Amino acid sequence: MNRRSLLIATGAAAAVPLLGRPAFAQQAQITGAGASFPRPVYERWGQQAREAAGVQLNYQSIGSGGGINQITNRTVDFGASDAPLPAAQLTERSLLQFPTVMGSVVLIVNLPGVADNALRLTPEVLADLFLGKIGRWNDARVAELNRDLRLPNLPVAPVYRADASGTTFVFTTYLSRVSEAWKSGPGAATSVQWPGGQGARGNEGVANTVRNTPGAIGYTENAYATVNKLVTTQLRNKSGAFVKPEMANFIAAAESADWNAPNFAADLIDLGGANVWPIVAPTFILLPTNPAADRVQGSLATMKFFDWAYRNGAEAARRLEYIPLPEAVAERIRQAWKGVKGPNGQAVWTA
Repeated sequence: MNRRSLLIATGAAAAVPLLGRPAFAQQAQITGAGASFPRPVYERWGQQAREAAGVQLNYQSIGSGGGINQITNRTVDFGASDAPLPAAQLTERSLLQFPTVMGSVVLIVNLPGVADNALRLTPEVLADLFLGKIGRWNDARVAELNRDLRLPNLPVAPVYRADASGTTFVFTTYLSRVSEAWKSGPGAATSVQWPGGQGARGNEGVANTVRNTPGAIGYTENAYATVNKLVTTQLRNKSGAFVKPEMANFIAAAESADWNAPNFAADLIDLGGANVWPIVAPTFILLPTNPAADRVQGSLATMKFFDWAYRNGAEAARRLEYIPLPEAVAERIRQAWKGVKGPNGQAVWTA
């Protein structure tokens, strides 16, 4: 099933009633804020879990930086970030970090006459497009990779995230690994000093700006490319193969993940393997380990929500082209939840 068909199937699946677990007499309400990368799947899970798990989710897609700030200030029940926090920051802020799904960052372009997944890019050319070293789309280096395409004589118009973003962290981490010039220049972070181009807020903003700008190239979570029917590109991976941004290639990367990394911060960027899409990453939830008395129920409901999602949300995640976590990882996360303690010192999660 291709990306377009998956999107249509998702809408149909949403109409199917959920069976097997009765709704609670009174729904718990939880608030979360942060990464736009997982927004589509969190919203879908929220729709399904309202009746099935008795939890009503209010999720604000404000970027990973905003989510980290809000959970640090304890103004939401949970924060969401695509960039894992260092262990020292988790300890300092009394936060537990755990992944929910894995997603892929893809390249989107607006090039008249160039079809979906027809354009080929190497890591070096991609970095130089964003560094401003390649100024026009019919440049010899791009043309050499795409002899079968008629590339337009348009200026390259990079589009990047204007807000602090986990998607930016994932993308710039990739660029730093494949380009020494990028590593010693802008580097890898949730916000960097872009050499040029136009900024937009959220994955939504990047997708819309690319769609409306001939000659644009941007990076976004794959679901946003699908929803907006944008043209994506092939990318040469670490093994030297040009691969398309397709589910089988995302899964090939996910299968190589090492979940024994501290704080579940598995690294899936630029892995080896003939079919591996090179920009895949988990997205994370940040949950206080010491919720205040008025936040204990919100913390418990947050864990119930994601417990339900691990058990019942895999199909919805796949239809939106996210990669579900292995069950063994989900079980380790449930064990980690026992480290969340209320003011009385007792574990909030006891299931």
